[in-house]
Amino acid sequence: MGTFERYLSWWVIACIGTGIALGQVMPGAFEAIGRLEVAKVNLPVGALIWVMIVPMLLKIDFGALHQVKEHWRGIGVTLFVNWAVKPFSMALLAWIFVRHLFSPWLPAAQLDSYVAGLILLAAAPCTAMVFVWSELCRGNPYFTLSQVALNDTLMILLFAPIVALLLGLSSITVPWDTLLASVVLYVAIPVVLAQLWRRWLLARGEASYRATLARIGPFSIAALLATIVLLFGFQGEAILRQPLVIALLAVPILIQVFFNSGLAYLLNRRLGVAHEVAGPSCLIGASNFFELAVAAAITLFGLQSGAALATVVGVLVEVPAMLAVVKVVNATKGWYEAGPRRPIRSGP
Repeated sequence: MGTFERYLSWWVIACIGTGIALGQVMPGAFEAIGRLEVAKVNLPVGALIWVMIVPMLLKIDFGALHQVKEHWRGIGVTLFVNWAVKPFSMALLAWIFVRHLFSPWLPAAQLDSYVAGLILLAAAPCTAMVFVWSELCRGNPYFTLSQVALNDTLMILLFAPIVALLLGLSSITVPWDTLLASVVLYVAIPVVLAQLWRRWLLARGEASYRATLARIGPFSIAALLATIVLLFGFQGEAILRQPLVIALLAVPILIQVFFNSGLAYLLNRRLGVAHEVAGPSCLIGASNFFELAVAAAITLFGLQSGAALATVVGVLVEVPAMLAVVKVVNATKGWYEAGPRRPIRSGP
């Protein structure tokens, strides 16, 4: 785990402060950046998001999908939590907290946008960061790889319909063409490019592939941090007026992380899944592909929207929350293995 990844929460906090300060000092510059749009896509932010996503997708081998059958119970639990529970539980939590419990302290005009951002965040399962969480809980790498590859494949098909369904139920009008375009721009095209690049690098040898990953890895996190600076440059004035917004939006995000990870962990234990599979299964089920969520929020609702702010709060909250889940998974290994077991093949 590199320096950027290990201290990502602190880097995010620093970038939030930097963005707010720069937005107050140089409002004209941020207004000019906001006007650089084509088809509702902000060009500077779009470029940064591609820099974020492609290095992460480069780590994924879609040829690992054939290993799904070896861990079908763990795979099934993760898919159930990711696609049948998490988006819908977040929609419920957003309705409870944003529309009702916290509504007196949130800007009334942004309530729908905050709900949309939380739904976008929950509907995008995590990709590359899962490898970090899996390593920290001594997870089975073959399961992790096959699960991430399967999730990315399903995300291309399911992200847009689930988001459109939930946003529709939340009485928010969503343009289908824009939502589908965001999936194509930020999932489908980067996946294809990353896989072509991956094949070319591996054809030159494993050493070339690993060297490239090492070189471009920091650029992914740097692009994420630069995007946060831009987002908070636009959001700074609203945050300074109501600093409680960040804390309030973090509440449903934290609840869904711990609820979904706990649900996946308990289901895996009940089904007798090996601990080395249950760990990454519950972590994949709880974490989010926040790069895609940020991209979709910006594309659908704009840089200055509450939806964009809600997805960025997800970035701030996720790293410490997932590290806490890792700690619980490791600390409860003895209790977990005392439960029902079935023989689960661990891969080659």
